[in-house]
Amino acid sequence: MLTTDFPQGSPCWLDLGSPDPAAAAAFYGAVFGWTFQALGPEAGGYGFLQADGRTVAAVGALTEEGAQSAWTTYFRTPDAEATARAVRAAGGEVRVEPFDVMQAGRMAQLTDPQGARFAVWQSGTTIGLDAVSTDNALVWAELHTPDQEAGAAFYATVFGWRSEKFPAPGMSYLVLSPADGDQQATSFGGIAPVMAEAEPPSWTPYFATGVVDELVGRAERAGGKVLMGAEDVQNVGRIAWLADPFGAPFALIKGDPQQS
Repeated sequence: MLTTDFPQGSPCWLDLGSPDPAAAAAFYGAVFGWTFQALGPEAGGYGFLQADGRTVAAVGALTEEGAQSAWTTYFRTPDAEATARAVRAAGGEVRVEPFDVMQAGRMAQLTDPQGARFAVWQSGTTIGLDAVSTDNALVWAELHTPDQEAGAAFYATVFGWRSEKFPAPGMSYLVLSPADGDQQATSFGGIAPVMAEAEPPSWTPYFATGVVDELVGRAERAGGKVLMGAEDVQNVGRIAWLADPFGAPFALIKGDPQQS
C-alpha cells in the first residue's frame, strides 16, 4: 500500500499540467472538494490541491511546447542525476535535466522507452504529498503501455522495482512494488495494456473514494468526460475512468488496489 513513508522508488508527488490551472482546480474542487493554495507569483501559477488542509496533488501551467494536459507521477529517488543517467542508459529520455525546486527538493522530467512520461523527486524539505491512500487522495499509479514486460524491465533497471503477475479479468496485469520491503504490502501500482491502439503510453493516477458513482456524476456536471463508467472488478473494487475538461485522464477506485 502507498504510504507517506514514501520508500525509494515509490510515487511521492503528483501534479497536473493544464492550459488553465484555475479552471482545472475548480473542476477538481467540484469533484473531490479540493481547495487550491497558490504559491505566489514566483511559482508561475503553480499551487497545491488540498483535502482538509493536506496537500494531495498540485496543478500548474503547461511548460513544454506541444504538451497535452495530463497528470505527472513523481517517483522518489535519492539522486536525481543518477536516475537521469540510468534512464538514458536504459533507452529512455531526459526531457528536463535535474534542477532544484528551492529548498523543497530536486526533480527531473523523464520519458520511458515506450513514450510514457514521468518525473523523479529527490527530497529536500519536502518528502512528498501530505496524504495518500485515503478518500480523495492518490492510492494507485497505473502504467498503460503496449509492452508490459519491456515496461517492467525498464523500471526495474531504473528503480529496482519488483513486479508480480496478477490474473486480472480479461487482461494480463503486473503489480509493482519498490525494491525493498514486503512485496505485497508495499505495492503501489501496476502495469496494464493500453486501452486502445491509438492510446499513447501513460501513467494514470487512481484516487480513492467510497462513492465512485457519485463522483462520476459530479465530474460530468462539472464538464468532465466519462471514459469508462463505474463498474465492479473482481478482487479489485469499483472503478471508473474519467477525463477532466482539458482531457487529462484519471481514475477512481473504491476498494483496495493492493489486492490487484
